Amino acid sequence: MFDLTGKTALVTGGGRGLGLEMAKALAKAGAWTVINGRNRQSLEEVRERLAGEGILVGIAAGDIRREIGGILTQATERTGQLDILIHSVGERDRRGTREMEPHEFAELLNTDLTAAYSVARAALPFLLRSAAGRLIFVTSIAAFAARAGDPAYTAAKGGLSALTRSLAVELGSDNLTVNAIAPGWFATETNAHLAADPALQAFVELRIPLKRWGRPEEIAPAAVFLASSGASFVNGITLTVDGGMTVQM
Repeated sequence: MFDLTGKTALVTGGGRGLGLEMAKALAKAGAWTVINGRNRQSLEEVRERLAGEGILVGIAAGDIRREIGGILTQATERTGQLDILIHSVGERDRRGTREMEPHEFAELLNTDLTAAYSVARAALPFLLRSAAGRLIFVTSIAAFAARAGDPAYTAAKGGLSALTRSLAVELGSDNLTVNAIAPGWFATETNAHLAADPALQAFVELRIPLKRWGRPEEIAPAAVFLASSGASFVNGITLTVDGGMTVQM
């Protein structure tokens, strides 16, 4: 049910962090998986490291905001198909409304929301040719709950969950499911300094029922599930993976 053998997957932002963990999981489940990032040398280093672990992946270098056509060409050159697209690219600017100019707000929305739409639209011709296409966005628990001083990221991620629902309704009749994953607090390399902060650890123990940060590899099963035939009747949801943070009062 969760075997992805014969599938081709592209993970944007798949060269590090949660994107890399999801890409590794898809590859282990049998999919020919291509990871995307802006720096080819970094991607080559990741590919070599994974090969040493027995995990074979392809790479597609390029900036998804400007080079999505070339990225898709690279992603499909080996198999001629694309069955699974996980869009895991995003940026954050933790400035509040008093500090962030409108054009800066618009720039972050362009990166975190408009680019997701552009990527999905460009990939549609490939995904619709698949017998069971899967489009998966990576959003955030910021789609449901806000922190002060984070308006642009919160708006973008809320919009991405809404876009997920809209595309699910529009494309379901073409046998393409569209879902999203909303990670909570994960101890990725980017967040290592935060995870080591005793004050933040106290906050985590107070706010997350499991009383700990998520381990990066714990995002992977959600990606495999939504990409698999096991999720063939799952469409338009945002699957929250946050240790219970958003359900605790």
